[in-house]
Amino acid sequence: MAKITFIEFNGTVHSVDVAPGISVMEGARKNKIPGIDADCGGGCSCGTCHVYIDPAWQPRVGGRNPLEDATIEFSYNVMPNSRLSCQIKVTDDLDGLVVRMPESQR
Repeated sequence: MAKITFIEFNGTVHSVDVAPGISVMEGARKNKIPGIDADCGGGCSCGTCHVYIDPAWQPRVGGRNPLEDATIEFSYNVMPNSRLSCQIKVTDDLDGLVVRMPESQR
């Protein structure tokens, strides 16, 4: 299991265990994390699972793929560290990952 910390825009912190092999988005949904709506169910077509990757974790998480890049451009307040959590597969190397949610996802 990887411990992932989700921080809502208002500062509320949720630290949960997520099984390797599923996406960060699926881990959020299974743990009822508010702010990760995932309207498309992980199809990389809606942007409602937008998160900001803590800068220390960006090298381990990696960059956006072309589909994610095209989808995320429609999200609110996209930053260089923006990712769609449906596109980040959990591995043991992501134990301790910290992600923040944008204001638009309350």
